[in-house]
Amino acid sequence: MMGILERYIFRTGLLAFVASLFVLTAIVWVSQALREVDLMTGKGQTILLFLSVTGLTIPSLVTIIAPIALFAAVLYTLNKLNGDSEMVVMSAAGLSPARLIKPFLALALVVTLLVGLMSVWAMPASFRQIRDILSKVRADFLTFIVREGQFVTLDQGFVFHYRERGGGGALLGIFIQDRRDPERINTYIAEAGVTIEQAENNFLVLEKGYVQRQSKGDRDPAMVQFERYALDLAQFAGSGEGAALKPRERTTLELMALDRNTADPATTANFGRYRAELHDRFAGPLYVLAFALIGFAALGQPRTTRQGRGMAILAAVAVMLALRIAGFGVSGLSTRAPGALLLVYGLPLAGVLGAFLHIFPPWRRSGPALTRGAPVAGRA
Repeated sequence: MMGILERYIFRTGLLAFVASLFVLTAIVWVSQALREVDLMTGKGQTILLFLSVTGLTIPSLVTIIAPIALFAAVLYTLNKLNGDSEMVVMSAAGLSPARLIKPFLALALVVTLLVGLMSVWAMPASFRQIRDILSKVRADFLTFIVREGQFVTLDQGFVFHYRERGGGGALLGIFIQDRRDPERINTYIAEAGVTIEQAENNFLVLEKGYVQRQSKGDRDPAMVQFERYALDLAQFAGSGEGAALKPRERTTLELMALDRNTADPATTANFGRYRAELHDRFAGPLYVLAFALIGFAALGQPRTTRQGRGMAILAAVAVMLALRIAGFGVSGLSTRAPGALLLVYGLPLAGVLGAFLHIFPPWRRSGPALTRGAPVAGRA
């Protein structure tokens, strides 16, 4: 149980964390949202759909921003206690580092649970929902937005054209060319086509036409005639992955159940990305504890001069940024080298251990109070 002092510190830190999380998330969200403005301007969608799509990115932002917001909250709280000379009074009253760190560890536990929930469940669920929404948007785009007689680039190297609109929403005289894969060019020509929804997926069904495929290095293209041919509208997304789910769109249980030997070809070819995504979700919450302890290690002792506190804050920020950047680098490395998964967990755990040893050095006998650098009570 926490006493009055611990509750005061916990409340101060919690308010600082919420404020930091809100401000940082809002800034990043606005910058991300500006990239999706074409949902309204280019594809004729409503502001409600725009807010829905951009709002669903918030769980992914929280998983990255929450540890940084907690780090800022710990620094703010301890700097406030030092600046108001409250840390000096606590030291003179015999407050031990173990007692002072208790409310920060409690706050770190709350934030760790929040990040774990976002990372393991909310983030993949939100990305799956975004995929479904954008798939419907692309269906609306083909049906209602594209003007007859126009050649429209849906994605770099992906061109769509139809001659005119027929009855029942059918598109007549369809021409599609897909150059996104530099190794192969696909061209579709059909007399007509309609969009349909089946099993929560949207398809463009082409009727009476042919497909021309030409691989790199081939002199003559291959021609395939068809009566009906279905194109999954998910391939208009710009990633070129068709209906294959991206790593971030799969649930955690799905990632844990993946088997390279039984997975589909698209998943097998990118199996390292799925493996890295799974371990990133489990390792992400560890950065919460690491950043909280790094912040406490910097300002957890009484410092009565602004210069001393400023240098400690700069050092803590440098360590935090280096640890987080190294984490991103190791995550990318783990897609190619399975052995790097040890570093995915080892980096944040090393940050936790290093900060803990700085706070409670085993080579120094701990006294009953925060005595390191503590001045005489009453001096500012």
